[in-house]
Amino acid sequence: MLTQLTSFATIGLKSERITVEIGATNGEGHITIVGLGDTAVQESKQRVRHALRASGHRIKTGSDITINLAPADVKKIGPRYDLPIALGILLVHELIDVSPEKVKSMAFLGELALDGSLRHVSGVLPATIACRDAGIETLVVPSVNGPEAALVPGITVIAPKNLQELIDILLGERQPEEIFPPASSPAHTIPIDFSDIRGQEHAKRALEIAAAGGHNVLLSGAPGSGKTLLAQALRGILPPLTQEESLEVTQVYSVANLLSTDTPLMADRPFRMVHHTASGVSIVGGGTVPGPGEISLAHRGVLFLDELAEFPATVLEVLRQPLEDRRITITRAHGSVTFPADFLLVAAMNPPKYSTGSAARMKRHISAPFLDRMDLTIDVQPVPIEDLQQKPRTTGDTTATILARVVAARERQRARFRETRFSTNKEMGVKDLHTFCPLDTQSEALLKQAAEKLHLSARTYHRTIKVARTIADLANSEVIEMAHVAEALQYRQNIMES
Repeated sequence: MLTQLTSFATIGLKSERITVEIGATNGEGHITIVGLGDTAVQESKQRVRHALRASGHRIKTGSDITINLAPADVKKIGPRYDLPIALGILLVHELIDVSPEKVKSMAFLGELALDGSLRHVSGVLPATIACRDAGIETLVVPSVNGPEAALVPGITVIAPKNLQELIDILLGERQPEEIFPPASSPAHTIPIDFSDIRGQEHAKRALEIAAAGGHNVLLSGAPGSGKTLLAQALRGILPPLTQEESLEVTQVYSVANLLSTDTPLMADRPFRMVHHTASGVSIVGGGTVPGPGEISLAHRGVLFLDELAEFPATVLEVLRQPLEDRRITITRAHGSVTFPADFLLVAAMNPPKYSTGSAARMKRHISAPFLDRMDLTIDVQPVPIEDLQQKPRTTGDTTATILARVVAARERQRARFRETRFSTNKEMGVKDLHTFCPLDTQSEALLKQAAEKLHLSARTYHRTIKVARTIADLANSEVIEMAHVAEALQYRQNIMES
């Protein structure tokens, strides 16, 4: 006898439909799993045996069971196939009276504990989207994954706590609990308010521009001047995630198995702080089984590299292409996977005169092409002691005030780009600049003069125009004026000068 059930394998951020075929023949009670499964898949045999016994069911003696996970050329990873395997064994041995047609319109994901309870599995959100797109009506997942699966409209989610509860539901002896998508979590409380940061007005302004247009920032200054504090304060002025962006970020964290079971929907923009000892693989992603790295975990948020000069040059160089493409493709023997990597890069470093080695050594370490991708470079000077000794200010721009300006600027960009594939100024290509960023004669002359004097590359030239466009948006100006270009040029400092 043969029975078939449906499950899904996670490949990058996508899920591929997997047919779980279970066949029984006369034999000695052996279970064989084929179909390119990893160790966790092979160990499913022991978990399923104990879970079935704990649920009051025993595999028939004198019967060999073969389980095929098709298609056979797709690598199957993890314990998510425990549930369809256990259910398939019950069906092939006719231990439960459930028609094949009933399970044909369902898909199953779940790891089984030895007592028959269902444990959390990763990648449920991408699997739910793939399930809906495949026209499957019902998805069965562990109860802890229920709210995550319920984020996707148009599909029925059943989330039992254990195997026996699912059996009772399939037999019609119990009604499944209704699963609701998680309520919106409260806004994240940002402990650092811009009004609490003394001085650094030039740096604060640059961070406002960066948040408004999604531009990359390099903070250069002596130790203790406040670079890390400024970077952390940036979190508070990033605009809220849209619903679409929230689902994108949640999918990444679902695949990485980093979602909280209490709040499975990512409501805040990620802020990933990376130590300089991190490897290239941990930053861009990869491994034997390709998974998302820090640049993907920072998708739609901020990637903060502190002590930039301490990072290996090879690690910095692997960031160059993702900064341009806003995605990363990882190739392994079994194929390629692509993860999103649309992040705002913030880097902090001590200037050459405060660093070990010469400026020439640092120039070789941090390449010109990498520096070209930093849209705003800020010299962070130490705050005078008299400013630090002042009482807390009751006036001045707070985080909430700056956030309001950033959100308004983002809305102008969204309206401007409504007929395009992008929504922020940083996403524009060179051709788009002619359409959305026309410069008057004076502005073009100023930019040409600065490009010749500062030896700006073509990439830097175009990025400066994008920054000027963002400055105009913050000023509620549809026209890029010469003052906007002049301010954008102020952030093109040569930090490598000793």
